[in-house]
Amino acid sequence: MSIPFSLEGKRGVVLGIANRHSIAYGCAEVLSALGAELCITYLNEKSKPFVAPLAEKLSTTLFLPCDVSKAGELEAVFDEAQKQWGTIDFVVHSIAWSPLDELHGRLVDSSSEGFAMAMDISCHSFIRTARLAEPLMKENGGALITMTYYGSEKVVDHYGMMGPVKAALESSVRYLASELGQSGIRVHSVSPGPMPTRAGSGITDFDGLMNDAVNRSPLHRLGSPEDVGRLTAFLISDWASSQTGSQLFVDAGHNIMA
Repeated sequence: MSIPFSLEGKRGVVLGIANRHSIAYGCAEVLSALGAELCITYLNEKSKPFVAPLAEKLSTTLFLPCDVSKAGELEAVFDEAQKQWGTIDFVVHSIAWSPLDELHGRLVDSSSEGFAMAMDISCHSFIRTARLAEPLMKENGGALITMTYYGSEKVVDHYGMMGPVKAALESSVRYLASELGQSGIRVHSVSPGPMPTRAGSGITDFDGLMNDAVNRSPLHRLGSPEDVGRLTAFLISDWASSQTGSQLFVDAGHNIMA
């Protein structure tokens, strides 16, 4: 028996699209194709021309600015979502940042200011997102998805301070899953392998990292933003209604190799 997979009737927010190569866009594209109604954000006026055509292509209901480092912008997104929809069913959080020189440098040499800002943008913004989403999900529950990376568990060259920051994000997922479960809100982290995205290109010798992933992964290929989108769609769907607090890899099995 064939049962169609659909997200018809579900509404949610996708944070972190920078361009058509973004993991967040891969997620938005799949979610839209499956019938979800979207609110998409862009970082600032400089990034808007790259994101606006994508939002138009997906017939996005809401298209809003959101720099999580600026007071009030994240809150404004959820205010508009509440005005437009009343409730939401999911949030996809695909936001990470660190000072480039400190990303490439030694963790031991990182500044307190740089580390604090990386933690705020890459980790605490997800916690703030959960706080804002909770009252919009209390009636019917929902799903909160964030993006992490294997460098949280093992030392990856040139990943620097983002390793500890992503480890904190993954721990936050587990605590949020515990705290929000009574409201029917499920929380997951998805861990893509190296992909040719704008964010990845900021890592020194990223081409070497991707080549290693292809050579050493059991499937001998990279995952894609669309692959991440398909997993994210499943986690958002009612088919995953009994799953929460998980970390799931989309890396062709690279994470299991010694």
